[in-house]
Amino acid sequence: MRPRDSAPRRTLAAPLIALAILASTATGQGAGTPFRARFTRYDFDVYQVPVQGWHGRLRVELHEVQGTHADLYLRHGAPPTLDLWDHRSVTPGTSNESLAVDATSAPAIANGTWFVGVWRPTGTAYDIDWFLDSLPSGHAGIGANPFDDGPAGSQGFAFRTWAPNADSVFLVGDFNGWSASTTPMSADAGDHFSVDVRELAPGARYQYVIHNGTQELWRNDPRARELTSSVGDSIAVDPQAFDWGHGGFDMPPWNELIVYELHIGTFNEHAGGLPAGFNEAIDRIPYLVDLGVNAVELMPVCEFPADFSWGYNYSHPFAVEQVYGGLEGLKLLVRACHESGIAVFGDVLYNHWGPSDMDLWRYDGWSTGTWGGIYFYNDSCNGPTPWGDTRPDFGRAEVRQYIRDNVLMWLGECRLDGLRWDSTSNIHMGNCGDIPAGWSLMQWCNDEVDATQPWKFSMAEDMFNAPNDWITKDTGAGGAGFDAQWDAMFVHPVRAAVETVWDTDRDMWAVRDAIVQSYNGDAFQRIIYTESHDEVANGRQRVPEDIWPGNADSWYSKKRSTLASTLALTSPGVPLLFMGQEFLEDGWFDDDDPLDWDRLALFPGIHALYRDLIHLRRDAWGTTAGLQGQHTTVHHVNNWDKLIAFHRWDQGGSGDDVVVVCNFKDQAWTDYTIGFPREGLWRVRFDSDWTGYDPGYGGWPTHDVQASASPHDSMPASGSLSIGPYTSLIFSQ
Repeated sequence: MRPRDSAPRRTLAAPLIALAILASTATGQGAGTPFRARFTRYDFDVYQVPVQGWHGRLRVELHEVQGTHADLYLRHGAPPTLDLWDHRSVTPGTSNESLAVDATSAPAIANGTWFVGVWRPTGTAYDIDWFLDSLPSGHAGIGANPFDDGPAGSQGFAFRTWAPNADSVFLVGDFNGWSASTTPMSADAGDHFSVDVRELAPGARYQYVIHNGTQELWRNDPRARELTSSVGDSIAVDPQAFDWGHGGFDMPPWNELIVYELHIGTFNEHAGGLPAGFNEAIDRIPYLVDLGVNAVELMPVCEFPADFSWGYNYSHPFAVEQVYGGLEGLKLLVRACHESGIAVFGDVLYNHWGPSDMDLWRYDGWSTGTWGGIYFYNDSCNGPTPWGDTRPDFGRAEVRQYIRDNVLMWLGECRLDGLRWDSTSNIHMGNCGDIPAGWSLMQWCNDEVDATQPWKFSMAEDMFNAPNDWITKDTGAGGAGFDAQWDAMFVHPVRAAVETVWDTDRDMWAVRDAIVQSYNGDAFQRIIYTESHDEVANGRQRVPEDIWPGNADSWYSKKRSTLASTLALTSPGVPLLFMGQEFLEDGWFDDDDPLDWDRLALFPGIHALYRDLIHLRRDAWGTTAGLQGQHTTVHHVNNWDKLIAFHRWDQGGSGDDVVVVCNFKDQAWTDYTIGFPREGLWRVRFDSDWTGYDPGYGGWPTHDVQASASPHDSMPASGSLSIGPYTSLIFSQ
């Protein structure tokens, strides 16, 4: 017996069991006629058919050869009898019988041995055939998706893959001995192949074997949630099995967000020479809570080649990197962050994938020339990217669905609170100009998120031709629909202002423009920062290192780097810090160089400075609500003396209006007059020159300011302040 209509035909030959029964009949032939008994012998021929989890249907056919009284019985797990059977076919006057059992039958097909019984009179001859058919999956979803509607509520997995150019596809795994011919998948709607496998538990390892002409291609599942490695096997996962605990999580309002970008592999140390993982990141959550950040942004955590990587070369977009701890580890981190009041954002790639260890490349064996096949553009206009010829084909419906489903998986199944789309300019632009399908893809995905999870935060990194309001403009107006974008108009002029060697070269007008830049009139449609993974590598270094290469611990590096950070944490926008920035991490970022946590003990004051700024930004003490407001006026720009001041407010008034003053010159000032929004006492809430932040600081004497009703800087009031060199002050009432 073989599946797919290739069972051997059996003609009354060698049944496994033959049961003999004598049946008697009496015929009356009239009065006085002597009684004569006639005995007929019946046999029950029984055959065994082993059924595996991937067999979708068992069919048995009985064909009459001699005699017209054979009947057909089926029973699971034991030979049938006339009283005990699961299915039977009993048609009077013929031995032609047939039975079929599948998932819709009652009882349904199940794994194990099925016993076929033929009840026949002695002398009856028949042919018997049985077939084990592979059927398309009866369950929805692409990839490996669990179901629990098997026999007696047993669990299994439905496997489905898109392979429009395949001649045939087989499922292989540890459950069928990795046989490339045992488990065929059936052609399904939309150029898919699928099969259900009953009684298969999570953790099973599998791949697909795709046949295209003479090609036999072993492929990992493009939607696998987990792999043993980037060149290993896919792992079947139950995405709903994780225990999220009982506590809910409320996403912070976007104007209150302070984001901490981190790389899982280097955020903490790990013994044994491997990268750190999610568990080590969990160990640092109390530190993040104390620092005051309320969101973390993870550099990409999808499965990538080898063990060390930034993550921007991932090859399996749905799978979580195994060396970090896999899908379970990511969910543990998200749960732990949520329990501590911290949102979790993820960094995702839709501008390219790979380019190595990538089963998506020519997935089903088809491609045009040297291009990548069904998941990618196959032309020189749209295929090439800065990272290889692996731009997804945004014009193909199945690829669009793949990306959309990926977005919703991270936000739904993994409960991430937002996504940062890497280099969106490489989604909507190619070698020959605009890619309209890439733009509409971003619109579709953002509309889907807004319709189902509007509190989730969608960010774009789009540095090409900045500023570009269309990135964060509503889709109804033709925009891409992102909630915020990384702002090149902030980071570059601010870093230039503190990294430039000579004070005379610092451009306060450029700093002014960086502070007031907004998109579509919304202060919080931008992410502002001075350090990020891109800005501290790729030929760049940490800000203190760039200020004085080889002497990042210097007074100049401390003063000017924290001056820049003050701007990032007080200007309108969503501020972002890069891991270690708050304790003066030096050098540049590398994926095999963990953070030097010893620097936290070396520079506790710098850490305290960042902590205080973060708490002021979040209005922890009820005195600086304006730092979360929409309104900003840069009312004082002194490009000669390199001093700038700006006013932040939400509703205005005491505890709301905030004035920030930044001195970009190695010169202290006494009795320096600036404008204030209102007369009265303005208290110093923050002084970056305080010796508590560093014993080497000058501690230039500063004081609260009594503003009088004397207009200045287009403000209704003014007052005189004292400020140290390379120092920032924050005032409020």
